Parts: sequence; C-alpha cells; structure tokens
Amino acid sequence: MEDAEHVRFERQGSAAIVRLDRPRALNSLTLPMVRAMKAALVRHATDASISCVVLTGEGERGLCAGGDVRIVHDLGRRGDPEATRFWREEFPLNALIARYPKPYVALMDGITMGGGVGLSAHGSLRIVTERTRLAMPETGIGYFPDVGATWLLPRAPGEAGTWMGLAGSEIGAADAIHAGLADLLVPSARLGELVAALAGLPPDAGQDRAVETAARFAVPVEGGVLARNAALVDRTFRFDSVAEILTALAAEADPFAAEALATIGRRSPTSLKLTLRLLRLGRDSAGLEECLDREFAAAVHLLTQHDFYEGVRAALIDKDRAPKWSPATLDAVSDAAVDAYFAGGGSLFPQGG
Repeated sequence: MEDAEHVRFERQGSAAIVRLDRPRALNSLTLPMVRAMKAALVRHATDASISCVVLTGEGERGLCAGGDVRIVHDLGRRGDPEATRFWREEFPLNALIARYPKPYVALMDGITMGGGVGLSAHGSLRIVTERTRLAMPETGIGYFPDVGATWLLPRAPGEAGTWMGLAGSEIGAADAIHAGLADLLVPSARLGELVAALAGLPPDAGQDRAVETAARFAVPVEGGVLARNAALVDRTFRFDSVAEILTALAAEADPFAAEALATIGRRSPTSLKLTLRLLRLGRDSAGLEECLDREFAAAVHLLTQHDFYEGVRAALIDKDRAPKWSPATLDAVSDAAVDAYFAGGGSLFPQGG
C-alpha cells in the first residue's frame, strides 16, 4: 500500500509494518490515520505472503498518545455532525484488531495512552519496553476510557482496572503486563532485532510461532507499583460508587492510597461516575463490541455536555491545568444524569459482524 498522511506502510520479509508517523504530536490519531490503518489491515488479512502485522510509532517518545481530541473538541463546539465521525470509525478499527486473523504485534514503546491503547492492547501480541508509559487518562479531560477499555479494564486482576480507569495514572511495563494489557517485556534496544526475526517467519507461521519468536528477546519482569499494591487496590476499589471508593481510600494510612485519593479528587466528577458505571457494565458484557457500542453512545451524549470541552481547554488549549468542572462535586451528579449517557441506541457493527 502507498503511505498515507501520518501513516507509513512497509514490508520487511513476511512482516507488514504499520508505522504511525506523527512524532511531533506523539503520533496522536486523526481520522485519516484511522482510515489508512483499517484499509491496510483489511488488505493484509488476505495477503498470503504476510505472516504478521507489526504496529510501531515513529520517534523515540511513544507509540501513540491517543486520539486527537482537540479536533473532536473543535468540531463539537461548532455543532458539526462530523464530531462523532472519529469514534464511529475508530471503534470498529479496535474491534478489527481484536479479531484479526493473523498475528498483530504492537510495539508499545514509550507513551501508549488512550487511543494508543486501543491500537495495541487488543492485539494478539503486545510488547512493552523499559520506556513504556501506559495510561487511560480520560477522566482528567472530562471524558472516559474508551476504545474498548471498558472491556479490557474489568478483566484486569482484581480491581486494577478500576484504579486505572478512575485515576488515569501512568503505569510501566511490569504493571501493563500485570493488568493484562501487554504480554512480554523486550528491551527497546532489541526491537529492531525482534522485527527482523518476525520478518523471517514463513508466511503461514501463525500466532504460536510469533509468540515463540518474540519470547527469545523477552526479559524477566519485576513487580510494578500496581502489582505491589494489589491488596490495597482490591479492598478500596471494589465498591460500585465513587464516593465509597474515596471513603475507603481516605481510611488507608498509605502513600499509594493518598496519591490515588488526591488524583481522583482532581478528575471530573461526572466522568468518574460515568467511568465506574461503564466499567461495571463492561464486567458483565458479552463481548468487546457491546462495550464499544456503549462507549459510542456515551461519547455522543458527552459532546452535548460541559466537562469535555472544559477539560480539553484546561489541558490542551489554555494549558492552565485548572479545569472548572460542572457539576463540581460527586453529590451534584445525579444517577439520572449518568443514565442519560446510555439513552442512545444503534450499533456500530453490522449484524453478526
């Protein structure tokens, strides 16, 4: 395939390389990038000469910092119906990755956040490095973890996913593996060797051979911060209301709990309640696509509300890091207000697709 704007496509032996190429924006996703990736994956799926697809990011800072929410912010502010188009096409790409028929190898080197997690954590072989910084930080901009995170995070051990979704804090390689969002730790200096080895596989190698090949470059994983605090996380984040979680954190005489309490206290109250509802619904869902449909309905309603615009303003436009949430407290966010995020119907996916 020919290169597209901010995405490059390469062949190395039997491996098809998809390289996100927007390094000045930390490879943040735009709609043309999403479309180019989908077209490439569809074509590679039926190409008998391709053994695997490898996703990587240009530059040394990260794979992908997420979707370009500034564009969505600007379209939504103008009431442009195209504001929802990005999610309408991004979410099916996440589903395509999750059910991809060939090994899909994501090199999660450096910053891998938000939409970058959607492009990587649904893959069949997720590689992290010593430089990986992974997060779903959406509650900090008045949004919520999307791209199928409400399917992935509830399947992390214990309440690790609840902590990730509400706090939005960064984790490293060890905790990414602990949370089930990555598989192997490979030193960043050896990623080139790994790709070359994958490129040397026969076209019909399959998933097992790809894993065996990657495992040759993997190093042991030491326990991360999240794993070390698993018992605390499980007992404080097990509740089905944000208020109860905060009360439980406040009762802990522990620096990890104090940091989580302070971090969550700065997040959008509406986003916190919406995120927890989505995570609990995701825990009982039948599959990823059900969660993506639910996330899309919530995202559409969110564009009619205050906090997303305020969060993006504070983080990306004025950069004062001082959002004024409305409502400003958890108590002021009613259950009915959260219910409204689920009123939309329809599906992003064809019947049986």
